[in-house]
Amino acid sequence: MRHIRTGAWAGITFAVLAATTACGADAARKTVDAVSHADAIMVALTRASDKASKLGSAEVETTTVIDAAGGKPVSMDGTYSWGDGAALDVEMDTANAQMQSLQDDPTLTVKMVDGAYYYEVDPQPSGPLQGKHWMRIDVSAVMGESGADSIADNADPTAGLRYIGAAKDVENLGEETIRGKKATHYRGSVGTEQVNASDLTAQERKAAIESLKASGGKMTVDIWVDGKDLPVRMKQSGGGVATTMDFLKFGAIKPITAPPAADTGDLTDQVREQRDQSLGQ
Repeated sequence: MRHIRTGAWAGITFAVLAATTACGADAARKTVDAVSHADAIMVALTRASDKASKLGSAEVETTTVIDAAGGKPVSMDGTYSWGDGAALDVEMDTANAQMQSLQDDPTLTVKMVDGAYYYEVDPQPSGPLQGKHWMRIDVSAVMGESGADSIADNADPTAGLRYIGAAKDVENLGEETIRGKKATHYRGSVGTEQVNASDLTAQERKAAIESLKASGGKMTVDIWVDGKDLPVRMKQSGGGVATTMDFLKFGAIKPITAPPAADTGDLTDQVREQRDQSLGQ
């Protein structure tokens, strides 16, 4: 986002068009109004992104709906940290995680930290999880190397606030009440072509394109920003997947750490082998 540059361009446009006819002056005013409106949206989103990014962590409630999986909402509630790389510590439904064979409790704790997923399990009588309470799997074994890199590049969940700056149709949909807070609702859609033509940094462009690959090449982003310039809710949808993240509290979150190694069984090799076989590698 380069809202300062856009604002300067608006001033130049007005000066040039106003020098023509009265009709041209009217067109100039309309152009300036439109640009100023878009510029105001970008300023608001940039301010919210910068503020949230600096806080580095939040308590969140996340719901994902995947059309191909029947459209049943999958929820995860807990802590997300992005100040020093992506880290996650959440509770989720055991059945939704397809972990019933390893966890009798209806809910389980899932962590992502230091490039690996950790799943809370019941101690098993034999095998890698014998007597263990945690199962470890490298992110790359589940998502592939590019997927793992994408997670690292997209550690900040508010990055969508910056990517939306590549969109040409960002709208201010007005004020709504979200979780008891008054917030302004913004919406924009962005595709690969727009990202490539944008003035995002090279790193931001790479991360945005990786996100778009998982969304079928186009993503719609809805963002609700409260009076303190912080996101209250973000929704990203595309490619048959919609994820909504509610931010309950920013900052001052307890650091997320990996479970004790002595109480953890590593199934990375087994999962990577299964993934390679399913992909025909």
